[in-house]
Amino acid sequence: MRRRDRHGRGMRGPVAPPQVPLSVSRSDAFDDLVRDAADRLERRWPQLAEVEFAVQEVPPPPGSGQEPDDVVPLGRLIPAGAPGRGSPNRIVVYRRPVEVRAKGREERALLVHEVVVEQVAELLGLSPESVDPRYGEE
Repeated sequence: MRRRDRHGRGMRGPVAPPQVPLSVSRSDAFDDLVRDAADRLERRWPQLAEVEFAVQEVPPPPGSGQEPDDVVPLGRLIPAGAPGRGSPNRIVVYRRPVEVRAKGREERALLVHEVVVEQVAELLGLSPESVDPRYGEE
């Protein structure tokens, strides 16, 4: 099959090489932020290899018994022994509430990292500053 060159500019090639994605969705980019934060902490805390990190769009609705009614959480630790859950421990980051609070890409990455650090600190029974000495720095 012959492709037309109607305007004399030559044949069109690919916009990007095949190994490079043309676009990354916001949810995929957010998943990558959570994965990066988890990987960074796992290098310092090897026991986190057994923890599941997940992203959900929004937290459970108020009144479901899982979250306080007056607070919109950014993340949550679900312990391994929680009702209806088998092992392992699970840390969930809620994408929409984080995106609403962050104004730009860098701020979103920082907020995701802080949420993950806070949940890991709760899991390990430590302060967030002990989990990551850069916690709270901008």
